[in-house]
Amino acid sequence: MEGDDSEFPPESSEHSHSQRGSVASSVTRAQDVLVYLVTDSAVHLCVEGVGCVSVQEMGRSVREALNVPDSAQDAFAFWLCSPLLELQLKPKHQPYKLCRQWQDLLYRFTEASEDDIAQDEPCLQYRRNVFYPKIKELQIKDEGVLRLLYDEARMNILDGRYPCDPEHWLALGALSCAIELGTGLEEQKVVAAIREKKLSSFLPGHLMVGGGFLSTLRGKGARQAELEQSLLREYQTLSQDASQDPTHYLRQYLSTCHTLPYYGCAFFSADIDKPAQGILHRGGRKAVTVGISLEGVYVMDVKEKHVLLGLRFNELSWDHSYPDGEGDSHILWLEFDGEEAGTPVNKLLKIYSKQAELMSGLIEFCVELRSAGEAAATGMDGEVAPAQAPAGQVGTAERPRGNRRGKLRRQSSVVCSRVHSLNTISYVDDGKEIKRLKPKRAASFFTRQAPPQDYAAVQVAESLEQG
Repeated sequence: MEGDDSEFPPESSEHSHSQRGSVASSVTRAQDVLVYLVTDSAVHLCVEGVGCVSVQEMGRSVREALNVPDSAQDAFAFWLCSPLLELQLKPKHQPYKLCRQWQDLLYRFTEASEDDIAQDEPCLQYRRNVFYPKIKELQIKDEGVLRLLYDEARMNILDGRYPCDPEHWLALGALSCAIELGTGLEEQKVVAAIREKKLSSFLPGHLMVGGGFLSTLRGKGARQAELEQSLLREYQTLSQDASQDPTHYLRQYLSTCHTLPYYGCAFFSADIDKPAQGILHRGGRKAVTVGISLEGVYVMDVKEKHVLLGLRFNELSWDHSYPDGEGDSHILWLEFDGEEAGTPVNKLLKIYSKQAELMSGLIEFCVELRSAGEAAATGMDGEVAPAQAPAGQVGTAERPRGNRRGKLRRQSSVVCSRVHSLNTISYVDDGKEIKRLKPKRAASFFTRQAPPQDYAAVQVAESLEQG
């Protein structure tokens, strides 16, 4: 993942996992290169000296082929993607060389088996740039660029990478119908078109099998019929104003996605500890997706498609640790405000992933970008305009400076944090070692923080008992 100075070199070892040939031996004559879009369509390029061409050089050809104006060139970036790993490349990166190192990157950043690694092959994709601000995206007027951004947002909605509530996925599904089918169609034609393209082309796929035990008894067909009717009603409401051009619906789709705090995130695979349950206090681990953007960090349940924890950068401290020995894991640590039996505490969440180093580097780079942007936005009086209220937080903008931030909301919305369902370490003793003690310290356990901090280290009275 772009975000630090790493060139993704393989870890030093006596024996390389992959058998790579010399890049210098690659032919210098023109070769065909396919650059894929998220829709699986591809831009066909004929590249001279492909072994040494950089992303920056290749970008000019792709933008020309897609008619992307210079004003929107920063909205997109090149990615190397496979089912096992996704990496955004820097302009100076050379895709051919990184492809030759792909197996080493998989060994370093994934838990995949040797067989899966041997069979995995990356593709070069042209996708949204993680570091492109949403406020700039709203200023884009070019229909072709908006369509590229829409295609990616739609894919993430349908795949469940962007969890959303019913009012959101119904509105987005109706907008997709308007974009893909047009507006003002008769009911029978709309129903026929939806069935031809399949409902999963407009609504998230996990909805077709969701709904719990009672929905299972009713059957998948009844569930789809109910969703189909809901989508049709939403489309008919949207079609009442059929005078809008396609660009309007593209912008409306993206604007709706912008209300989701994790829009534009880079995603990483990880696990977290499950809370201990039962008499034997068995726990285990839960598969999660970690999304990181210019806005913050979001931990999402892979199975349930909802947010477990969402934090803005000024609400957390973080660090990552390497395995101490065989069988240990790479860990990304997130520290944030919490509450234990009515007492304010600092909570630690352990995120297990071989991509912890990538996540930590991306957080650090996003923090630096935000700090630079906020410094540039400082007004004449030296004050920065108030930031948008953190996702899942109530009353932040009006609280007195220096007080602790409000508790994270616990609601049925998939966007809200579910801190109560996390297995966290609630106490740190003097910042030296992790113990289940009530806090007695005046500074964060971690030094990596984003200024200014709404997050605050807990300080308790000396009379508070430790237990």
